[in-house]
Amino acid sequence: MKIWITLCAALLSVVIAGVGGIALIPYLRKIHFGQTILEEGPAWHKSKQGTPIMGGFLFMVGSIVSTVLFYAVWRMTRGENIDISADTTAMNGWKLLATVIFSLLYACIGFADDYIKAVKKQNLGLTATQKTAAQLVLCGLFLGILYLLGDTSTEFDFVFFRIDFHIFYYPIVMAMMYYISNAVNLTDGVDGLCGTVSTIAMLALTIVAGVLRQYELSLYAIAIAGGCIGFLFWNLHPAKCFMGDTGSMYLGGAFAAIGIALHMHLLTVLIGLVYVLDAFSVVLQVGYFKYTKKRYGEGRRIFKMSPIHHHFELCKWSEYKIVTVFALFGLGCAVLAAVSAFLTYGAN
Repeated sequence: MKIWITLCAALLSVVIAGVGGIALIPYLRKIHFGQTILEEGPAWHKSKQGTPIMGGFLFMVGSIVSTVLFYAVWRMTRGENIDISADTTAMNGWKLLATVIFSLLYACIGFADDYIKAVKKQNLGLTATQKTAAQLVLCGLFLGILYLLGDTSTEFDFVFFRIDFHIFYYPIVMAMMYYISNAVNLTDGVDGLCGTVSTIAMLALTIVAGVLRQYELSLYAIAIAGGCIGFLFWNLHPAKCFMGDTGSMYLGGAFAAIGIALHMHLLTVLIGLVYVLDAFSVVLQVGYFKYTKKRYGEGRRIFKMSPIHHHFELCKWSEYKIVTVFALFGLGCAVLAAVSAFLTYGAN
């Protein structure tokens, strides 16, 4: 894919998300779609009460519009010298469509959650059972579509070697997609954190997809990265709007779907290691609390609060410092993943 098409897609997404906030944020305030803050959260988060949610629509619209537009431009301008077959191009186009639809359906789960929070003023939104059931159904359908499109491999890609999990591949990947997509959702707890980390992660997926000549998915990934940059104009501390579960579920669904559609299992985990570790801190906290309550009669905690970005908040780290440190860690993971992709697949 020509570099100018990729850059223009990212730029258009930035502009749509950035400029769109001028109209969307006042509208969300007008209809009182504001955040309800948890009682057990950091005390200073109370000042964020009422901040508009569903700002994720900014990068959702930006990424989808720019992807559709510049995918059409690419198809019209690619010429006859394209280095992949027509059949492969057609399949990749369908994979792109499946990935975009999956991301949007994931966002619909988040939208239902946000709607309950905004209208009923209940911060918990949908129940865990409702979310889990809907997400697992979508993950199963997505894997089924990939299978019908010809992705019948049951091998896990560990970059330098592969292991065939046979029939167990599908439940394992469903669990992986479920965990990673929800991990992105959990990372959305500090102004600018999820948007910044997601920008880096999507840029890394852009490079990996490009190395694999999956240009359609590369285009979608960079469009999302651009949308996140535009959204950050409104979300960096102090945030004028939050992405809400609508946005974080869209990002989580898109990240998991692109990684699995590329069949890059280990690289997906590496690129999203900030998400993975942030969510794992919750698993550790809850597991240790339940264990100590059963053993000693009272629950004990490893962290002051989980996910771990809240632990650092309670350790008096500023939101800027948390975002910077997490972003730098994510950038290191992204660079390592991109280099691994070049070394392993660049010559293919």
